[in-house]
Amino acid sequence: MPVLPPLRARTGAVVLILALALVMGWTAALAHADGDPASDVLASQPLFLPADAGVTVRRDAQLAALLDAAPRSGYPIRVALVASSADLGSITELWGQPQSYAQFLGQELSFVYSGPLLVIMPGGFGLYRFDRPLAVERAALAGIRPAVPGGGLAAAALLAVPRLAAASGHSLPLVSVQLRSSGPATTGTLVWLTLGVGVVLIAAAWSASFRARPLALRRHA
Repeated sequence: MPVLPPLRARTGAVVLILALALVMGWTAALAHADGDPASDVLASQPLFLPADAGVTVRRDAQLAALLDAAPRSGYPIRVALVASSADLGSITELWGQPQSYAQFLGQELSFVYSGPLLVIMPGGFGLYRFDRPLAVERAALAGIRPAVPGGGLAAAALLAVPRLAAASGHSLPLVSVQLRSSGPATTGTLVWLTLGVGVVLIAAAWSASFRARPLALRRHA
């Protein structure tokens, strides 16, 4: 009769398989999102905020509150902060061309969203709306110069969104922000956290498997 491995070894093998599946699943998700990360995020959320934008927890909360209030004031808008070419995934040729990228991104989102879209790169804005031109709104952004250091892209967004709303005849109220003990995690932070958990599970499974082998050998001796 074949001898079954001890329960601990079988449990370790199952944990190892699950951990590998978790890591491979996230790797596949990253590969898919790498084509255009902002379109994946903005399909369901109003803000694309990459980890390399240098945004503080307070500034992040202010921007999230502003974008949450915008639809209630009649001016829903989605915003993509693009701090480096890496944030464009495989569309790196559009780095430094915020208007071209805004048009590309807006068309990518057109099946789920057709309202105003604001792209902010260091030194410039891109503005797109599927159903009408935005000449008046573009003029409202004059004088704002986005930059990366110190969360400058988020600061520019906090200035730009109320101006765009006003140019469209809507007034955004001042939003009070109450910070929680831990700020919202960015997409990149969540991904790396999940991958880290997968690595820990793999290490634990291997350790359990090695500890079980001597016990199995003694039982068969």
